[in-house]
Amino acid sequence: MNLRHAGNFSALIALASYVVMPQASNAQLSWPEFRGPGGQGRVDEPAPVTWSETENIVWKTAIPGRGWSSPVVLGDRVWMTTAVEEAATDEEAKSKVQGGTTDASLAKRLWLYAVGVDRKSGELLRNIELFEINEPEAIHSLNSYASPTPIIEPGRLYCWFGSYGTCALDTESGDVLWRGREKLQHYVGPGSSPVAWGDLLILTCDGADTQYVAAVRKSDGERVWKTARPPLVATNPDVKKSYATPLVISVGGEDQVVVPGAEWLVSYNPATGEELWRVNHGAGFSVVPRPVERGGVLYYATGFADDQVFAVRTDGRGDVSDTHVLWRAKRQSPHMASPLLSGDSVITVSDQGVAIGLDGSTGKQLWRKRIGGGQSASPLLAEGRVYIFGHDGRTTVLDAEAPAGEPIAVNELAGRIMAAPAVVAGQMLLRTDTALYCIGTGAGVR
Repeated sequence: MNLRHAGNFSALIALASYVVMPQASNAQLSWPEFRGPGGQGRVDEPAPVTWSETENIVWKTAIPGRGWSSPVVLGDRVWMTTAVEEAATDEEAKSKVQGGTTDASLAKRLWLYAVGVDRKSGELLRNIELFEINEPEAIHSLNSYASPTPIIEPGRLYCWFGSYGTCALDTESGDVLWRGREKLQHYVGPGSSPVAWGDLLILTCDGADTQYVAAVRKSDGERVWKTARPPLVATNPDVKKSYATPLVISVGGEDQVVVPGAEWLVSYNPATGEELWRVNHGAGFSVVPRPVERGGVLYYATGFADDQVFAVRTDGRGDVSDTHVLWRAKRQSPHMASPLLSGDSVITVSDQGVAIGLDGSTGKQLWRKRIGGGQSASPLLAEGRVYIFGHDGRTTVLDAEAPAGEPIAVNELAGRIMAAPAVVAGQMLLRTDTALYCIGTGAGVR
């Protein structure tokens, strides 16, 4: 199916006039994965502070379909994924709901795309069909069929849609180089993003029916290793699933890839899939937040049911549940948004919009700020400012040094925000449910 058949394609594209920007190398203009370089939602360059639909918008481009993948950037190209759906009836959706989900949506038929946008003008340059799916499973209404964020590197885009497929795309020609598929039941749709390590893509496959981590080669999609997750106490398939994105860290000069899941956090050798260490965190499941790490300590949230934030030393071997957990905090633990590190603090944002600062050494609560509204997108730290993105289209900007005070800014856009942004060349690329915005200080509406 071509996107022009999904509606009036010309009405879906908002173009912008050319914007003069400072010269920078492609290496500097890179936001390669979910939460940016290093995967922890931090940027050392300037980012816009205030904006609205009529202020500081360089361009705004309508994105066809629906998806919550974050934009990734290399040079002058921005990429994301989207899903074009043929809607099912309410009765059809109810018949396909799995597990304990009561708030679900369903597509009768599905087309999954990679969308490429010119970073300078906002022109939509590419709309490449990757997969056609007949009779997909129902998803949670807060999810989409295109939620995992792709990975960009020179000449290649790697897209992962959970059980609906994995592929590599030549970003110059638009050719799909290979396709593959992992078989699992998500129950509420795909969620975790892939992570790249060397010539491998590492995929979290924590389904309701099977739980494992796998690595496939970037060159051809062939599987290199597959490692089963630790045994689970739970017998209900609905509480075995999880959706966390892995994080690659370095410990004593050697890389590890850490992957939270139901009941366990596990670290693996990214080259072989060998399990290095594990921590039992209790009954938590449906873990979405990506971990963060600093100074040999990993901080992560444990999902639903037994929701907590854990701090764990990363230098262990085997089961370190009794030896390497430094602290745990239970109040307002996030289910969706990933933690953020600022100075010596760990910042979390709950689904209900309560931001909390925890002492990284002790877990003691340092401050608490009610933002309000539903929160799913992971926060961002830029130049001492914390950006918190709400379902209602509002972005609240806090001073990281005095976060409990009045916000520096509260910015509103006409859309729903559930995807984390990218920041390059002092501009923010922020996706809503209908459009991609390029936000830059001093820009007028184009």
